[in-house]
Formats: sequence, C-alpha cells, structure tokens
Amino acid sequence: MHRNYQSIYSYVQSHQKLTIQTAFHEAGHAASIYIRNKEKQLPPVFFQIEITPPTENNNQLYSAKVIDGQLIKDLPIAGIKSLEYLSIEERRDYQIAYEADVVNLLVGPLAEAKYVLERDDEPFSLDLLNTHALNYYGGSSDIRKAYDYINFFISSEQHREVKMHELFVQAFRFIENQVNWTCVENLAKYLLQSKKEVLSCEDAVKIFDRSLAA
Repeated sequence: MHRNYQSIYSYVQSHQKLTIQTAFHEAGHAASIYIRNKEKQLPPVFFQIEITPPTENNNQLYSAKVIDGQLIKDLPIAGIKSLEYLSIEERRDYQIAYEADVVNLLVGPLAEAKYVLERDDEPFSLDLLNTHALNYYGGSSDIRKAYDYINFFISSEQHREVKMHELFVQAFRFIENQVNWTCVENLAKYLLQSKKEVLSCEDAVKIFDRSLAA
C-alpha cells in the first residue's frame, strides 16, 4: 500500500505538500488495518511502514509505504481455481477478508483527500467524492489493487460497482469518524518527524492505542 506519485494531482504540488500528503495517506492505511480490523474482530495482521526521507538537493521525494497488512495477500488466491468449490462458510470468510482489505486500501487516499480538502477550506463530503476521484490523491495503485480483489470475487460488472461503492462508503465513514481521524493525524505527525527508515507495527500500534485512550 503506497501513494502513487504519478497521479493527476501530484505534479502541481510542492515537495513539502507532497511529503505531508504522503504521511497522511500511509497513516490512513495503517490506522484502518489496525483499528477497523480490530473493530470487526478480524485476525491481527502484521504491517510496517518503510520511510525514505528526501535528499538534501530534493532529487528524491519523501516517500513512505505500508508493507503487508492484508488479510488476503496475493491474488489470485493460491489453490482456489473456482469459488464454486468452496463451502458457504469458506466463501463467507473470504468475503469478509477481501472486503476488509479493500476498505483498508481505500482509506489511504481518502485520508489524503480529507487532509487536502480541509487544508484548502473545501468540504470533505461523500456527495463530492467517489472511488475514481481518489486518483487525484495518490490512489491509483490502491484503486487498481482494490478492483483486483473485487474482480476476482464478483463476476458481474454491475454487482462489482455496487460492492465497490458500498466499501467506499465504509472507508469514508471510517475517516469521517473524529476518533479515527485523530489516530491518523497522530501517526502522520510521527512519520513526518521520525528519523527511522522503518516504523514497526508495534510502534504504530502504540501511537494508535495512546490516541484511542486519550
């Protein structure tokens, strides 16, 4: 899970703005992986955040990316040639897992969108955003991955779009929640100040738990 720097929105941004947006983007992914999965009583998954600071001459942008953190790591799923051979219970478990992963993918660019829109005194509104708008907030690779999941598990194009919208709304509601947003803000600030090249899952969880307890 990482911010796509080839998005339509990126090229007009200063390095400083992109650095902050990247931090919020990855903090959103991490917060959703930990907090939302826990709320849904899903198995805990390991993740870490790799950080590459900018070079002094600015030839290299600040970058950060969440590594792992997915309940279903690779597609197509190893050993599954057709979902029709799965039991009802197995199908349900896979559906719960892929839906959680899709939401966690969408939360990253939505976190960046919320930061950018509020910074620019514009409304963060479900009526003004959709999945494809996230391309403007570094979400191209996240959206492609999300559609990989949806396309694998749902054969009907119409049903895929309905499901994607449903999961987009869930991701939006997660970011809209003030407690969750405080967790995202606190991790983003930590990422921007940190001198570490790798932020461990344990360190991120400590930041979230302190935020949730405040």
